Amino acid sequence: MAEQRSLWEQPTEPSAEPVRATPRILRVTDLNRRVRSLLDADAILSDIWVEGEISQPSFPPSGHCFFTLKDANSQVRAALFREELARAPVRPVHGMNVIIHGRVRAYEPQGVYQLYVDSLTPAGAGDLHARYEALRTELAATGIFEEARKRPIPRWPRRIGVVTSPVGAVWRDITNVLRRRYPLAELILSPTIVQGTTAAPAIVRALQRLYAQPALDTIILARGGGSLEDLWCFNDERVVRAVADAPVPIIVGVGHESDITLADFAADLRAPTPSAAAELATPDTAQLATIIGRLRERASNALAGWATDRRGFVDAEERALARLAPDIGAARQRAADLIDRGARAVGDRLERRRALLSATGEALRTLSPAATLERGYAVARTTDGRIVLDASSVTVGAALRVTVARGTVETRVEQTNDEGTEELLA
Repeated sequence: MAEQRSLWEQPTEPSAEPVRATPRILRVTDLNRRVRSLLDADAILSDIWVEGEISQPSFPPSGHCFFTLKDANSQVRAALFREELARAPVRPVHGMNVIIHGRVRAYEPQGVYQLYVDSLTPAGAGDLHARYEALRTELAATGIFEEARKRPIPRWPRRIGVVTSPVGAVWRDITNVLRRRYPLAELILSPTIVQGTTAAPAIVRALQRLYAQPALDTIILARGGGSLEDLWCFNDERVVRAVADAPVPIIVGVGHESDITLADFAADLRAPTPSAAAELATPDTAQLATIIGRLRERASNALAGWATDRRGFVDAEERALARLAPDIGAARQRAADLIDRGARAVGDRLERRRALLSATGEALRTLSPAATLERGYAVARTTDGRIVLDASSVTVGAALRVTVARGTVETRVEQTNDEGTEELLA
């Protein structure tokens, strides 16, 4: 059997077959670098517009955004770096249809190609952006966006009005934040829809209901995130002017941090999210406890200073009185003598009264029924408790209870006699 040669070896003997060139073996890094060079050299791929649907966006701690752009048949990876994300008019959301501009490049470490996005716009939103800018310019010319119109938010609000949907997570988030930070405030919800063609007039009516409320300190206008179309009612001129006409300071917290509506410009304060609006509208109770502690300390110091001043005043008055009454010692001695004499007189009189009361009491004891019984007398009573005074008032055989000095005797009548009183008197 003939020895088999390697395909990479040159033939050592002349052959009738044509000589093949030695193949160039590339490293993986070289391959990926070459593919990247090919993509970078393509003029179309370096300046490309692509429309598709965002799928599974992720936001790692680096601040960048990575997602998949797809249509019905294909998908491609995309990267939106932190700087471009901050300038984007909307925040990428799963399922959002967008038009992006960027370039196609290969990512050498992983051997994949992806879209590097430098701008992102909701699909079909070009006209909305034009209308947004036109209305913003028009309203700015009227002065309702001026910083000089902005009012400070009350530091210790007692009644806070909220305009939002009563069924969404926004109302729940706001109540949770306020319950945690500042439960002293009273919340008043003016419910409204916050999306759709009828949302703008509904929001205006909800605001006007709050404007009629008495003693309102702050108003929060809030809604969760969404596309430019979802948030468009907050760019409606009627809503913007209603916000500017608020009789009390108003905070607008609509969408995410990257969502900016015309209502934000007209508000006294813009919040990046609804929860942030609730935080900006109220102080923290922990901060309140610190402030109360400081006020208590200041009040204690002020009270101690006042007491010191009063004590000094009293001492000064006492010294002045001492100078005006130099014989006050003699007067005190005389008063003490008078008090002693009065006490003795009162004591003597009390002693005489006590002796008189003792004699009277002794006389009363002598005349008391108990003393009479002690002398041998007795009291006879019938069974119904009547005292027998006349022998004729009882009949023979009647039961009697006789009370003597020490105890009672139960007896019955054997005989009655109307005579015999003379013997007691003898």
